[in-house]
Amino acid sequence: MSSTELPSVPPTSVLPKAASVRVAEGERLRSVRLPGVTLTVRSRPATRAGLHPALYLHGLGGSSQNWSALMAQLDGVVESEAVDLPGFGDSPPPDDGNYSITAHARAVIRHLDASGRGPVHLFGNSLGGAVSTRVAAVRPDLVRTLTLVSPALPELRVQRTAVPTGLLGMPGVAALFTRFTREWTAEQRVRGVMALCYGDPGRVTPEAFGYAVEELERRLRLPYFWDAMTRSARGLVNAYTLGGQHGLWRQAERVLAPTLLVYGGRDQLVGFRMAQRAARTLRDSRLLTLPNAGHVAMMEYPETVATAFRELLEETAQRGSRPQSEAEPDTGARPDAGIRATRATSTGARPDTDIGSGPDAGPEAGPDSGSGTGSGSEAFSERAGGSAGSGS
Repeated sequence: MSSTELPSVPPTSVLPKAASVRVAEGERLRSVRLPGVTLTVRSRPATRAGLHPALYLHGLGGSSQNWSALMAQLDGVVESEAVDLPGFGDSPPPDDGNYSITAHARAVIRHLDASGRGPVHLFGNSLGGAVSTRVAAVRPDLVRTLTLVSPALPELRVQRTAVPTGLLGMPGVAALFTRFTREWTAEQRVRGVMALCYGDPGRVTPEAFGYAVEELERRLRLPYFWDAMTRSARGLVNAYTLGGQHGLWRQAERVLAPTLLVYGGRDQLVGFRMAQRAARTLRDSRLLTLPNAGHVAMMEYPETVATAFRELLEETAQRGSRPQSEAEPDTGARPDAGIRATRATSTGARPDTDIGSGPDAGPEAGPDSGSGTGSGSEAFSERAGGSAGSGS
């Protein structure tokens, strides 16, 4: 290990216990021990019997708390669980120190297999969107529907505002950044993150800002905080370089589950221009665009995202009562204002089924030479008038 690399993390059994994690009203936390990994799971009790399960995956530097607002909106619609991915939130690092997209996906699959909750309505934001895409591609039996909020799928022309996040995975950058920002307060750090992730940081209430500061202060005391951030960023960058059948766009082509795509017009981390490519690539997709949202639309506009998800459920339920060939595109206008709604379907190859066959490679792997768009794609689009709906 070079002098610029982060030090190795001590075993989870000897890590100090940090301050308690905030649990919102109506939520519960539990720890789930799986082979090689321990996950903290945030859940909301089902409000009635017979609800289908849902699982939510956060983005880089996030936690299960990122989904609290949306989970509350979906009470009575699904039975919600959100996980802290290994090394994030209240979950300790993985035993093997592997933070690749494949490793995160393997942890999610192990959790679903062990709990027997699948198939689930799977939600993913950013890094969690990349992980969710891989899970849906390699284990279609575990995914009922897929909802991707600003998924971190490879871009050839990355936005300038996203470059620092990618550089975090470079050896020595995290150590350099921590030295450079040593005097920054938690409040300053949180304001910087919100300016990057929110379309309008002014929408964040003082109470929510205070909670975010408390959570960051807690996590900064964890000895593995920067290691988890660095290695996960590196794993994401490495996944971008994978070609062939293990490339994220190639795997997106193979997703069978009905998919809701959500993109923000002010997203500084995932290019808004990628929305149309994602809609063309995922064979059975609907596209929801929120012009004023940033990278975390489920936090900024939880009511709007929840409405779109309920419509996805209604549409798939109607289609389930007749042959797929007779299913019609969604032609109803969205009730939420300022939304670009697209219904797209495409054909493609069947998914792989071996999560272990495609480990995230290093920079030596070549980029995917495919276009990422399934052949014979057909799209239907319309525009709903008005202005964007409000979030929490």
